[in-house]
Amino acid sequence: MKTAPPLPPWPRRPTRTIRIGGVPVGGGAPIAVQSMTKTDTRDAAATLRQVESLERAGCEIVRLAVPDRRAALALKTIKAGARLPLVADIHFDHRLALAALEAGVDGLRINPGNIGPKAKVREVVRAARERRVPIRIGVNAGSLEAALLRRHGGPTPRALVESALGHVRLLEDMGFDLIKISLKSSDAMTTLAAYRGLAEKVDYPFHAGITEAGGPVAGTAVSAVGLALLAAEGLADTIRVSLTAPPEEEVRVGYLILSALGLRRRGIRVVSCPTCGRTEIDLAAIAAAVEARLRGVEADLTVAVMGCTVNGPGEAKAADLGIACGRSGGALFRKGRLICRVPADRIVETVCDEASRLAAKKERGGR
Repeated sequence: MKTAPPLPPWPRRPTRTIRIGGVPVGGGAPIAVQSMTKTDTRDAAATLRQVESLERAGCEIVRLAVPDRRAALALKTIKAGARLPLVADIHFDHRLALAALEAGVDGLRINPGNIGPKAKVREVVRAARERRVPIRIGVNAGSLEAALLRRHGGPTPRALVESALGHVRLLEDMGFDLIKISLKSSDAMTTLAAYRGLAEKVDYPFHAGITEAGGPVAGTAVSAVGLALLAAEGLADTIRVSLTAPPEEEVRVGYLILSALGLRRRGIRVVSCPTCGRTEIDLAAIAAAVEARLRGVEADLTVAVMGCTVNGPGEAKAADLGIACGRSGGALFRKGRLICRVPADRIVETVCDEASRLAAKKERGGR
């Protein structure tokens, strides 16, 4: 007889702990949600504004592309104004990594094999060790070594694992072990198989994500599948949802994925019915307006916006706060009890005001 899969809390893969700035990673720490700025890093003011926007969205670690020396020099200004830990993403030029470390970044993301010969890698490792700055070995299916592609017939899970292990050995041989690893593919199943294979061989924390996942709809779907599987197997210590969309949306989707798994909650969760022929009100507009207005409210609450006489009342009663909508208005429930009936033109205002009151009460320690 097969054993049923574990229910939350999901078992975490045991790993060593590193710190990215003030954020613990691995060792059982909460899965951290990170994103990447999409501004030109050379524009320090614009990049800092985006870092601050990401902070408001709940992002915990921010990565920045550093393609040239001007971008590396801008890091000092960005770092001085940022409250979030910053990770510099470096390729091809070890001098950019050294400049980023001089600027005070909290982490590096590099492929040790593409920033020069061992002597140059050793310079970066020495500088990172002196500052206690972790290095993420970022292996990507789109940039695997040519020899590995030939040997494995393409960017297979085994090729990804072999690439990562080669980079790990290189850093370990230089006495460096403040390591985090990512193995990314745009294919969720390839990514999952690669992380499973590497987990058997190392105890370093993993950064998880599905690379080049796509736009807001397709990318969210693929990321949700891949990250849910990885997190449920304890194979994710930090995550990034890669979307062709604003980075704040990546953060929001990341928390929604973790929330659905029972791993992290941030802000009010709004649930709403998909609507059907029984719906007698513009529920999509109401749900969107409620979600938008409550997005900045920090509270572990579920708000249900329902438009169906079949499931609506039951779902509304099951939530912390719920409204079952009909043609003329809605019935508002709090903790399962009907508290009032609301006219159609006041549904959004009433639900949001009541949700804010519940959030404030909860913050004060009430129930």
